[in-house]
Amino acid sequence: MLLEALGSILIGLALSWAATRRLPERLPSRRAVFTTGTLGTLFGAYVTHVAVGPGNAVAVLIGSAAIGAVLLSLLVRPSGSARRLHRAFPF
Repeated sequence: MLLEALGSILIGLALSWAATRRLPERLPSRRAVFTTGTLGTLFGAYVTHVAVGPGNAVAVLIGSAAIGAVLLSLLVRPSGSARRLHRAFPF
């Protein structure tokens, strides 16, 4: 379980780094992105570990990466054109 947690932290940091490199203008502060990525993958590792049981480290790491990526995607703000469209139609 300890190696799964350490692996998921590394995956979370890698996902966060990739997100900040790819979409820096559409994300909040780097601190928020790295915190969300790390805690998201730890939560994902926990949920996956409970679901599949012990002894499935690869499945746990894949599940933690998936849940971490989903949580990071929730931080992405719309692009400038989508914001302007939303202001034009406030309903």
